[in-house]
Amino acid sequence: MTKADLIERIAKDVSLSKTDAGRALEATIEAIVKTLKKGDKVSLVGFGTFSVSKRKARTGRNPRTGQAIKIPAHKAPKFSAGKTLKDSVK
Repeated sequence: MTKADLIERIAKDVSLSKTDAGRALEATIEAIVKTLKKGDKVSLVGFGTFSVSKRKARTGRNPRTGQAIKIPAHKAPKFSAGKTLKDSVK
């Protein structure tokens, strides 16, 4: 499913125009991103939790040359599926 498909589905299920559904989806994504940038979690009960994980600096290998390279520490977005979502996908 693409973003356009999701917008169409939202518009149909909630009786909105595609424009309004698109704005609602964009606002939701933007709110999640802003919250994660602050370092906070976003928990949607039954669906899952978005959070930020901190990754330590480490040494990796270039797959082409085998040469050791340093990978700097960074933050990465993380999603943990909720029980309801896990159970519905089984």
